[in-house]
Amino acid sequence: MNVKTKRIYDPAAATDGYRVLVDRLWPRGLTKEAAHIDRWMKEVAPSDELRKWFHANMDEWDEFTARFTAEIEGSEALQELKTLAAENETLTLLFSARTTDRNQALVLKELLEKA
Repeated sequence: MNVKTKRIYDPAAATDGYRVLVDRLWPRGLTKEAAHIDRWMKEVAPSDELRKWFHANMDEWDEFTARFTAEIEGSEALQELKTLAAENETLTLLFSARTTDRNQALVLKELLEKA
């Protein structure tokens, strides 16, 4: 299983494999055609409450990771994402955050790799 993360605003590439958007909100300024996604899985994104908390507390990455992991572990949505990862040679988790080193896609990637 090869799981990658990538900003939705970066150009799609053949090496991306199956592309899944893991944001709860649609990315600003991007049309669905231009996104080149195979699936939008809002249900694996952080809850609105956690998303807003993290936006206000960006420096608390470890706390966000713990909260998001507790929120998503054991969920049907995460299980579905695990199935997609197993069924596809490459799975790219797409996110719209500007921070490439602190976003929900990284947490999901880690959870998938542990499975």
